[in-house]
Amino acid sequence: MNLPNRLTLARLLLIPVFLLVASYKSLYADAVAAAVFVLGAVTDGLDGYYARKNKQVTLLGKFMDPLVDKILISAALVVLVELGRLSGWIAVVIISREFAVTGLRAIAAAEGVVITASNLGKIKTVTQIVAIAAIFLRDFPFSLIHIPFGSIAMAVALLFTFWSGLDYFMSTWKLLKKDGY
Repeated sequence: MNLPNRLTLARLLLIPVFLLVASYKSLYADAVAAAVFVLGAVTDGLDGYYARKNKQVTLLGKFMDPLVDKILISAALVVLVELGRLSGWIAVVIISREFAVTGLRAIAAAEGVVITASNLGKIKTVTQIVAIAAIFLRDFPFSLIHIPFGSIAMAVALLFTFWSGLDYFMSTWKLLKKDGY
């Protein structure tokens, strides 16, 4: 197994650790959960970087990397809803977009069309990671000056979630329309 795939597997194995820490009630649990979550998110960037740099892009990596990313983000959103720090509808919108784009990619792949991550999709992911981490950190250090950074960041993440989802649908529709869809 190459390094990029090992990083993806490590991210997958971090998810139960993250869930355990995030559900633990202690003074430092939120900070540790945020750190584990960010560590998992950082491995996402690293695995892609090393796969491209070392020409180690594999079919397993193409399948597992986006799937593990979606599981990590979804797990964090569900935990935040469970902790009462995020409205359920926000989690549903974000997770639904992920399912919809995955479905689009599957349809396109069946037609021989590969849909790669767009810049909007990458920005969406970064904004979601920042928002989730900020909410786990209870807006620190912005809470010291009474700025609800996590809520603002989540609103930005929702905007990019919607925008990138719309972009995927429009670009995929143009590709598939040629094939009679």
